Amino acid sequence: MSVWNKKRDIKRRYDVTARIYDTRYAEEQAAKIEAALEHVEVHAGITLDVGCGTGILFSYVADKARMTIGLDVSAKTLLKAKERARNHANVHLICADADNMPLRDKFFNRAFAITLIQNMPCQVKTLNEIRRVIKDNALIVITGLKKVFTKRKFEQLLKNADVNIIAMMDSGLKCYVAVCRKEEIHG
Repeated sequence: MSVWNKKRDIKRRYDVTARIYDTRYAEEQAAKIEAALEHVEVHAGITLDVGCGTGILFSYVADKARMTIGLDVSAKTLLKAKERARNHANVHLICADADNMPLRDKFFNRAFAITLIQNMPCQVKTLNEIRRVIKDNALIVITGLKKVFTKRKFEQLLKNADVNIIAMMDSGLKCYVAVCRKEEIHG
């Protein structure tokens, strides 16, 4: 299957499930977010939620961040995210592909990619795009489903994307939750 066909299939799947997504997955998403936030301090600055889906992360970070940007390829999940964003004047939504984000280089103080990476056809490309838009030494939270990745395979993916793992949680979760740092490149 071509890269674009896979992306279209993923978009369609999330468009179809948007109205029931929270009923089906909100509890697991909350558990991932809460595990990550044990190791990530959200404070002033700009937060990016790549693959924001229905915006579950917003209630955890929007009131602490100066601004939160939610980006997703599915317009229907973004409609649900828009409902959540109404509670936060500093949340803005963008309908775009995570591999081709219409965002400035080194702009964000932290990024979250919750339940995103296993859906992407070229995962290292996606991680490199996230690295492009975050500042040096910024934190990235990335999750990987256990049914898709072994722990070793997930760690190798992160290493291949040149991010340093600071913490990895998986106890009681259906995925690995990695808190990583984008290291500053000298030279």
